[in-house]
Amino acid sequence: MKEGESSLYISFGESNEHVNTNSGKLGIDLKGVHFLDLNPETDITQDLDSYSVFSTAEVESSSIFEPIINAVEKHQPKRVFLDSITMFQFLNQDPFQTRNMALAFIKYISKSGATLLMTSELSEKSTEKEATFWVDAIVNLIYADSWRKLNVVKYRGSDFRSGNHAFKITESGFELFPALRPNKYYRNFLSSPASSGLPELDELLHGGIERGTTSLVTGPSGVGKTNLCVQFLKEAATRGERSAIYTFEESREVILKRSESINVPIKDMLDKGHLKIESIEPLSYSPDEFSKMVCNDVENNDTKFVMIDSMGGYGMAVREENTLDRLHSLTVYLQNMGVTTFLINETQTITGTLETTNMHASYLADNIIFLRYLEMDGELQKAIGVLKKRLSDFEKSIRKFNITKDGIRVGDKLSGFKGILSGTPEPR
Repeated sequence: MKEGESSLYISFGESNEHVNTNSGKLGIDLKGVHFLDLNPETDITQDLDSYSVFSTAEVESSSIFEPIINAVEKHQPKRVFLDSITMFQFLNQDPFQTRNMALAFIKYISKSGATLLMTSELSEKSTEKEATFWVDAIVNLIYADSWRKLNVVKYRGSDFRSGNHAFKITESGFELFPALRPNKYYRNFLSSPASSGLPELDELLHGGIERGTTSLVTGPSGVGKTNLCVQFLKEAATRGERSAIYTFEESREVILKRSESINVPIKDMLDKGHLKIESIEPLSYSPDEFSKMVCNDVENNDTKFVMIDSMGGYGMAVREENTLDRLHSLTVYLQNMGVTTFLINETQTITGTLETTNMHASYLADNIIFLRYLEMDGELQKAIGVLKKRLSDFEKSIRKFNITKDGIRVGDKLSGFKGILSGTPEPR
């Protein structure tokens, strides 16, 4: 319609007024589209003349074709939309005649030079299944796992992206979120270490975190995982680099207040455009929509650091069995684009056996940093260490970790103790 082409909407169910009202709510203007209303309230029982396009048996079987032929000849549409082909089954109970009616309609519209779009209800009827051989493309729309999904099962003469792709119908219309294919993206970047701004932490990491890597920061609740990652983003801001925080569990206001309480100039980072904080309601975003949000920010704003808080919250958003597959695609995309990624994971145990994640997601990470609670001298203390660093060596010691009103402090090595990882160290 926007290209100046004539369009014809053929409806068997909804009236013109109903279609226009619903489309208007979605911001879709159908002004200029020709409507042919063939719902049961419309009078189509008229004497028929003979038409050469359809056989006599087809024309006599239903008076439905006369208004269709008249509308096509009158408006010469370039695009025809039929809602829906399923209705042919109700016009004729004979499966053979139903098939002939549907096939004749498709051939007639095709010979007129128009592009034909048709809807169909999911059904096991033979006519529905046979229609897959008559058309050039098939797009399935599914509602599953609380999300609307689209998948292409046939597109004659062209390749297409397989799999399920989320979509939304909102006041802005129809919006599609294609599933992320990370290997289609790449950006040249220098994989140099990015400093944390804390000499002791950089020493523990042998210079910092390499750019374009994924770091898993793991530990129990309240130990300081988010604050540790924010420290890297704070240092990035001093270099004029942009970062983004996607928080699934804490509000933007909580992160602002907590960061300011430990002397992180987070409001200044936001005001200067060096940081974006996006609160994500897990039940409001599909994984494809979230990935598109991240990709758009990386590509449009040259974001260098991304923090996802947390993996558990992301898993709630996905609500599918392939949580790790989705997260893998996103982290590979970020790596290919040279983005340094921090994944926060909350472990269930406070002390005891050290675990990295309860999602078996350690393989996603190039670097694994752990934070632990320790019981020492009747006090609850914290420790930090590194379990894995793919691109360089790292310090094997465990250091004291504190969060003060002046910021994060990484202290001396915890030497002279055994059983530190158990949470209850003892003097040697």
